[in-house]
Amino acid sequence: MSTLEMRKEMLELIQNEDETSLQGLYNMFKQQIHANKDIAEAEEDIKADRVCSIEVVKDFIDDWKIS
Repeated sequence: MSTLEMRKEMLELIQNEDETSLQGLYNMFKQQIHANKDIAEAEEDIKADRVCSIEVVKDFIDDWKIS
């Protein structure tokens, strides 16, 4: 199925949804877009060697719990 066909079918499906279902679909779609951006940013951090070891993360969490 082409991108154009998928868009057309999705629009047809959306037009028949009730308000509650439409709100749920909208929220799910927005969350997926946000997650994709977070993943892309994380991949860039990894490529740029902006990473922390698990030990550093554990220490950070321990310090945070104490505060």
